[in-house]
Amino acid sequence: MLAATIGIGTGMSTAGTVTSVLAPSLIEGNHWAKSDFAAVGILGLCSTLAFPFIGRLADVLGVRWTALIGQVTLPLCYLAYATLMHGSLPIYMAIFVVQSVLCVTTTATVYTRLAVEYCSKARGLALAIVVSGSAIFGAIGGPILNQYVESHGWEATYRALAIFATIAAVIVFLLIPAGAGRGRSDAPKRRARDDYPMIFRSSAFWILAAVMLLCNLPQTLLLVQLKLLLLDNGVSGPQASVMFTALSVGMLAGRFLTGLALDRFEPVLVAFVTLGLPSLGIFIIASSLDGVGILTFAVFCMGFAFGAEGDIVAFLVAKRFGLEVYSSVMGLLTAIMSLSTSLGAGLLSLTLTRTGNYNLFLVISGTAVIAGAALLLTLKGEKRQAVTA
Repeated sequence: MLAATIGIGTGMSTAGTVTSVLAPSLIEGNHWAKSDFAAVGILGLCSTLAFPFIGRLADVLGVRWTALIGQVTLPLCYLAYATLMHGSLPIYMAIFVVQSVLCVTTTATVYTRLAVEYCSKARGLALAIVVSGSAIFGAIGGPILNQYVESHGWEATYRALAIFATIAAVIVFLLIPAGAGRGRSDAPKRRARDDYPMIFRSSAFWILAAVMLLCNLPQTLLLVQLKLLLLDNGVSGPQASVMFTALSVGMLAGRFLTGLALDRFEPVLVAFVTLGLPSLGIFIIASSLDGVGILTFAVFCMGFAFGAEGDIVAFLVAKRFGLEVYSSVMGLLTAIMSLSTSLGAGLLSLTLTRTGNYNLFLVISGTAVIAGAALLLTLKGEKRQAVTA
């Protein structure tokens, strides 16, 4: 669990915090338009294509060797941003594509398999601990990163991140047990042509897929645009640092409280409440309420749900599909989440171009979140999908 927690806390899952903090400096320093930078998020579609393969790879090769791909690539991508870009948005986009495809092996799709495999009784709490890694990084590293980029600029920040990611990758690789995540050695070899039809016949899969598609539309705000969004609402740089801390505290609270609740209460009801919460924060930001306190609360609500989502998806997948095809299902659902985030980025770019502000996008995405959370209620009473060898 320590390996998984550190892995998520230092891998691709931290890209949202990193990009959000660096975005204003990147845009100002390279003279990019906000709408053009927002459109970069559409390239997350590359992750959409990669996640199903990564999930299947984790089921076949195990966690250690699958994660190694991203552990090697992520520091190289940070270094490439610092040394190869030279103000070119197309080069930034090319590096982003490489990062989006290869570094997703360091996300919850792969690492949560360790918690699911080794913890069965308090699985919700175990998943909360594991996926809290990125929130811990955001709470501690977010303000430090924000201060560092303000003082030294985006190029020096990317170099520092490359060194940090390299050290973290070595530690995580050594901590992961050999053969972890590969299942029983005496189990029959599973075939994709048998597993995927079984997954696609499950109504639970399609319900979860629709929920992820709707609830992740506003994620581009947290992953890329949060600081820009806050500055647009009159928040200063130092105040934004406080709100990044509120975001990370919300993520931590969401993960641990949701993990505990999933072990004790009806999981579907827990999922409905927590995944519907960001709509409150989104509508507050869209309103005329621009006080620092109320905006901090809104960011906390968004962070709470963002943190809870990792617990909820992993818990519901393990509950309904078991360990045998866990990473394969997680890969598919994470691909849909990535697709939704990319669609959200495209919608945001379009609305920014048309209106010049975030309000229309906030209203549309907030409504989608409410619809997605309500759809979760149809999962109540669904039985676990039988998995055969």
